[in-house]
Amino acid sequence: MTKVLVLYYSSYGHLAQMADAVAEGAREAGAEVTVARVPETAPEDVARAAGFVPPAHAVLDDIEALAGYDAIVIGTPTRFGRMSSQMAAFLDRAGGLWARGALNGKVGAAFTASATQHGGNETTLFSIITNLLHFGMTVVGLDYGYAAQMGHDEVKGGAPYGATTIAGGQGERQPSADDLGGARYLGARVARTAAKLFG
Repeated sequence: MTKVLVLYYSSYGHLAQMADAVAEGAREAGAEVTVARVPETAPEDVARAAGFVPPAHAVLDDIEALAGYDAIVIGTPTRFGRMSSQMAAFLDRAGGLWARGALNGKVGAAFTASATQHGGNETTLFSIITNLLHFGMTVVGLDYGYAAQMGHDEVKGGAPYGATTIAGGQGERQPSADDLGGARYLGARVARTAAKLFG
């Protein structure tokens, strides 16, 4: 059974919901899945004043643990068109893994959220994918086999580069059924790809 890690950061819970959906899809495709959150770097009083929600999953603080998975799906909200500082701080500790080639050939994918439809979802996905490629990973996107990401009848997340959702300027919009469906589709696609490579 392939092992998939869904690793995310979330301030207000949107990415936690997306992470659970990614994990659900991967499990349905036969993978053993761990969902974890990277450590918070904002001071506790700042996080409390900003209304950050408590972590929905256990915090993973051991960068070396990444080597134990066949696939890693990374999620982070967009911060000015790139990944959050919390996720960047965690991944910046991966120099030893990179030097040893410990993640070479493993499967990787990305998911994100932004306040608006044009708030940097795709550039944030690319900031994650850039890390995955430097780590030597095989990147899986959200292909158009998931047709619900298309259309303009409502606000829709999704991109060929990964699963996305739109949170609203005050975090008032929660991931839609289509957004969560895209995350599940991505998780299943990652699990099936990893199974072909490592099964």
